[in-house]
Amino acid sequence: MLFRSTIGDGVALTRETMTDEQRKSVILEYLKAFDNGGVTSTGDGILDLFAEDAQAYFPKWGLANGKEEIGRMFGDVGSTIKKIEHHYAHFNWVFSGGDVVVVEGTSHGEHRDGPWRAGVPEWAAGRWCDVFEIRDWKVQRLFIYLDPDYAAKDTERYPWLADRA
Repeated sequence: MLFRSTIGDGVALTRETMTDEQRKSVILEYLKAFDNGGVTSTGDGILDLFAEDAQAYFPKWGLANGKEEIGRMFGDVGSTIKKIEHHYAHFNWVFSGGDVVVVEGTSHGEHRDGPWRAGVPEWAAGRWCDVFEIRDWKVQRLFIYLDPDYAAKDTERYPWLADRA
């Protein structure tokens, strides 16, 4: 379904209503592109999935505004990851009934500091939760929540890890 409305100075705004399954397909394309070195199934770059004015957040990097900054963020973070694989069969999906979709999952891979796998050890990296806002077939907002210490090297600052590290 297509909605047309007029805003402010008479500019027409067109918005396509998306289903949860359509939003999910955009998110899966994004995650699979990450597993494929930033290349989508159509051969496009991962940034093509984002709106021009999108926002993204990654822990220890901060907030990126617009595709250019998001590209910088992905370049910075991606340069530390040699390989990543998401575990699609184990995702938990939460649909808001609107543009917001939350997906929780696990992954494994290799960081420049060493490998990781969700659950090995149980307290380390590999579990994540992403909050997406998908509208008009584009990621409008993405907040990524995870432990960016992929290789589990940052243990000295956490006394409860002393016996487990």
